[in-house]
Amino acid sequence: MDQPFDTRPFPFDNSYARDLEGFYVPWQGSKAPKARIALLNEGLAASLGLDLDASDPMLAEILAGSETAEGSMPLAQAYAGHQFGGFSAQLGDGRALLLGELLDGEGQRFDLHLKGSGPTPFSRGGDGKAVLGPVLREYLMGEAMHALGIPTTRALAAVTTGELVPREGLKPGAVLVRVAASHLRVGTFQFFAARQEWDKLKTLADYAIARHAPDLREADNPYLALLEEVSRRQAHLIAQWMQVGFIHGVMNTDNMTISGETIDYGPCAYMDHYDPATVFSSIDHMGRYTYGNQPPVARWNLARFAETLVPLIDPDNEERAINLATDVIADFMPIYKEAYHAGMAKKIGLSSLERGDDKLIDDLLTTLRGQSIDFTSTFRALADTLRSGREPILTLFEDREGIVGWLERWQARLSSEDRDGAAIADAMDRVNPLYTPRNHLVDAALVKAEGEADLEPFKALLAVLADPFTKREGLDSYVGPAPQNFGPFVTYCGT
Repeated sequence: MDQPFDTRPFPFDNSYARDLEGFYVPWQGSKAPKARIALLNEGLAASLGLDLDASDPMLAEILAGSETAEGSMPLAQAYAGHQFGGFSAQLGDGRALLLGELLDGEGQRFDLHLKGSGPTPFSRGGDGKAVLGPVLREYLMGEAMHALGIPTTRALAAVTTGELVPREGLKPGAVLVRVAASHLRVGTFQFFAARQEWDKLKTLADYAIARHAPDLREADNPYLALLEEVSRRQAHLIAQWMQVGFIHGVMNTDNMTISGETIDYGPCAYMDHYDPATVFSSIDHMGRYTYGNQPPVARWNLARFAETLVPLIDPDNEERAINLATDVIADFMPIYKEAYHAGMAKKIGLSSLERGDDKLIDDLLTTLRGQSIDFTSTFRALADTLRSGREPILTLFEDREGIVGWLERWQARLSSEDRDGAAIADAMDRVNPLYTPRNHLVDAALVKAEGEADLEPFKALLAVLADPFTKREGLDSYVGPAPQNFGPFVTYCGT
């Protein structure tokens, strides 16, 4: 391993390496022929207390994984996972490295992590590389989700490596520099449970509690409380995905975090026309991870997490432990539905969720189904209806019978709100995005960046998505679904 630079751009701590020996393999990234920082997230850097210079070649080498910064202990993490329902007992960081952890000004701990830095012992024959298009997709999607207020990993930088990587031809190599509350996954727990290494599993659970929910250490049963907390976080996360039409695309158990953050933006996309069966991923042939399947899949993943914790929940009475864990999993859907409908209530202008509102919300979606109506635009049109009458929403529908009846019920419900129509409409605009990562816009920006080395369309889209709720002049091209000639959209795993 190369000697560290005589510099310390990152005040690293390394609790994962220090506290979880045997949970990883120390590793060094591959040498990048010519590392260059293509994008640096200056806002994120500032929030982490970092003073970084995107033009610094030394920094580019560190962020490509080619060199090791002072204080860094790079490692590839071990984990297992269910992938499309089938269990793999060993996956791990096949093209990723954890460089270390950073503490922000409030003492919160964040991983600094690379994707695409070269092969590791977990690569399973892969080259361990990534290319620019998928790296930029994850950068963009994470920033868009952050601006929407949805828990997410984020990109600190996108670094080009100066090499061409074989991916349906030769494409520019790149590394994503990712920041996350941690990279602990359901699959991390599955790795040790599958090996029946219960001491290590307990060590992992204790580490997860200390890092993500330290108050749980005082609970009567900390491991049951951990299951409850992770389930609650995931219920709220999936509810937020559903409220904005986000489709993750590959909800394997190794892609579900203990922290409750969205992670691994591979074949993800945002739904244009409302349809629960929407799926974009090229590898999801059976539709396992469609938009509408995301809540039950999350519940299924959490059941797999619960299975790993059974020996810790009650070491002396397996049946009792199973029953306690089963009760937690049974509570997932009620918690999810409450969070989902509470958020959707705000999207249609309700200040609180009252009896019968869930049906009002669900009936609106029923009217959208089969109408080829843009999901995102519907809620902004509803707000405009309160300002200028029903025409904004009616113009979206070919068959207006269902929506007319729904609008009458909705406006009757709004009459109980202690606000006028303009105030309700303004409140709706604050929670209903106008600008989302439209598939055709993302695709066009990535083609320009990867195929023509032109990052300007990508940067422009990134700037628009940084403020998704505020209407601005000159941005009409960023609103609305893809043109008719865009055709069926397909996404690929990439990173």
